[in-house]
Amino acid sequence: MVTFEEVGLRYGRGPEILQDVNFALPAGSFHFLTGMSGAGKSSLLRLIYLAARPSSGRIRLFGQDISRLPRAEMPALRRRVGVVFQDFRLLDHLSALDNVALPLRVAGARESEVQKHVPELLSWVGLSEYLHAKPPTLSGGQQQRVAIARAVIARPDLLLADEPTGNVDDHIAMRLLYLFEELNRLGTTIVIATHNEALVSRFNHPRLHIERGRVERV
Repeated sequence: MVTFEEVGLRYGRGPEILQDVNFALPAGSFHFLTGMSGAGKSSLLRLIYLAARPSSGRIRLFGQDISRLPRAEMPALRRRVGVVFQDFRLLDHLSALDNVALPLRVAGARESEVQKHVPELLSWVGLSEYLHAKPPTLSGGQQQRVAIARAVIARPDLLLADEPTGNVDDHIAMRLLYLFEELNRLGTTIVIATHNEALVSRFNHPRLHIERGRVERV
């Protein structure tokens, strides 16, 4: 699904944030990505979802070498990846339901499917009473759950989540992790970046740990 070979990353002329990174994520796997704040977790995720190019080395995504991938083919590859961003990136003028429905509508899903599946998912993440609320009226934790629902609604081949439980209480955090596990059982490869060691310890999934710019399996 994802392969890093001797990958390095630096922004501009600054120091290397990541160096000599080597790992492979099999299809259908579930990994936590851990490390202290500022260790490079978000940067590693940016490389995977094609928001940044490596300074050195090679990355393969779905079997394709992204350094040789024509720009015209990148949008189709990105559509196979669901991303939960730290800053949510919701559209303020759309309701929670319409934000979550976006990936389905872009993919050409029937409106009957949208109206069936989106409310079900929003109910699962505890937002059944906020279907028509717009993001500015929601709390940070509620916005985060909308963003997660949007990322998983189309059952992407690969899901990347950057601190997805950072703004919710422990009960909701566990419920969200169970949602990710269910998606994984359906075949989606999962990578969750978090510094919440207590949460990670409650699940028996392998982890990639970043320290001093290098990635180790734990």
